[in-house]
This record gives sequence, C-alpha cells and structure tokens, in this order.
Amino acid sequence: MRTLVVVDMQKDFIDGSLGTKEAVQIVPNVAKKLKEYRAKGDQIIFTRDTHQKNYLETQEGRNLPVEHCIEGTEGWQISNELEVHEDDLVINKVTFGHVWDRNLIKGDEIELVGLCTDICVISNALGLKAVLPEVPILVDASCCAGVTPQSHANALEAMKMCQIKIIGD
Repeated sequence: MRTLVVVDMQKDFIDGSLGTKEAVQIVPNVAKKLKEYRAKGDQIIFTRDTHQKNYLETQEGRNLPVEHCIEGTEGWQISNELEVHEDDLVINKVTFGHVWDRNLIKGDEIELVGLCTDICVISNALGLKAVLPEVPILVDASCCAGVTPQSHANALEAMKMCQIKIIGD
C-alpha cells in the first residue's frame, strides 16, 4: 500500500486570494493522481491550511498579510475538482507543516502533491522524512506549484538534497 498526501489544494491557493495560474494548471494532474491511488485502494490524506478570523494578528499574518483559508469560508474548502471521500483522512493544520504521527501513515511509500511547493509541500515532506526516515518519500513536481516558478524549482532542489525523490519533472 502507498500513501498519497494532498497538500492544501484549497480554493484560496488555487484561484482565490493567493491563487496563481500555475496552481490552476496542476488541478487536473492532481485529480488524475487521486484516481490512480483510489483505483489501487491506497491511502489518501488531505491537509487543509486552517486559519481563524484573527489571522492578521498572528505571526504568519504579520509576515503574509493576505487573509486566506479562514476556517469555514469558501476559500478554505478543498477544490471541487478533487473528490474527497468519506474514508480519506482530512487534516486541518494551523501552520505550514503538520506534526506527523507515524501511526497515521499506512503506506510503505509516501507521495506528496499540492500547494505550495516552497512552503507547505516542502514542510510536510521534511516532517514526514524526520518521522519516517526509512520510508521512501516522493514529490510529483507536475502536481505541485510554488509561490513563483523559481521558488518551486528551489524547493524541489532542496528536497532532492534531503533524499526526497522528485518525479514528474
């Protein structure tokens, strides 16, 4: 069994307050990847960036003063183009990376896709690597987008250096 971690594929990051054309472009790739994992009965985990109404008063809000992914809003929702099933695990996280519990992961290989490569994808990939150092971790570059194309490329290179396999280049 493998595990697919779909990082923050939320409306605000795709075509909302922090959306980019690159984020919009990867949605069909992520949808296809989800279908492949579902067809094999693999584990699927979604992370969801989750902020509260006081976001602008937080450290992140002071450094990135753009309200996004406020819990309960339309922008907080995972894209309608990506099916979330009842047996999928959805993790609401309050910072870039989730504090992973090795017992959540059922697969003997972990693949990450999603947004943003240079913030939340890299944070979660490195967090998973720290908790599960012997489990192969992959990131599909064709299913990720960064804040900018350059920061996306930089994040992919950084992950390669940390023994995370980059596919889909």
